[in-house]
Amino acid sequence: MSLVDLIGQADERGLAASGLACLDRCVPLLGGDDEILRPLWGSLADGSGADDWGESLEQAREKLAEPARSAENEAALLAHRMLAAAPAVRTAAEVRLWADACSVASLQIHRLLDPAEDASPVDSRRAGRMQGMPPLVAAELRRQITVLELLAEHGAGGLRRALDVSTEGRRVLRAVVSRRARGAHGVQGAQGAQGRKPRS
Repeated sequence: MSLVDLIGQADERGLAASGLACLDRCVPLLGGDDEILRPLWGSLADGSGADDWGESLEQAREKLAEPARSAENEAALLAHRMLAAAPAVRTAAEVRLWADACSVASLQIHRLLDPAEDASPVDSRRAGRMQGMPPLVAAELRRQITVLELLAEHGAGGLRRALDVSTEGRRVLRAVVSRRARGAHGVQGAQGAQGRKPRS
């Protein structure tokens, strides 16, 4: 079943978990620590109050204030848009729109950060055309599918495993972001060295 099909069939909790997992994997771009979205995960468990989601979301937004926009930081901007678009009230209709948007945004983020180019549009990948996908994008697509399958099969019982899948993806993305930052600093340092005149 394609990712589009899975989103179309998911229930309210599965959709919320799908969107949250996409956002959680992109936390390295939001400037937050690994535990910052944990209360939102807890709000999806059985027995949580109706207001827990909205309260946890507001707290996360306060801690992850959007930085100044810059053209070269498109991936971070997409991640902040995911957080900004999260519905304060967790209804099936609203989380379906959010989960779908988060799916597209997260795949686009991974495309931006993947050294290999992907000529196929994101929508075709989500529809099941996976041939020739760059490795970082392919792994993100598999994680999105896995999270939805876990929630469809196990309900609240699949949350722990879904969180584990998201944690793995977050570690991968954090390493990618760190490697790109080191590479950028190295280029800047080399350019600065070339620009300095030798002492006489």
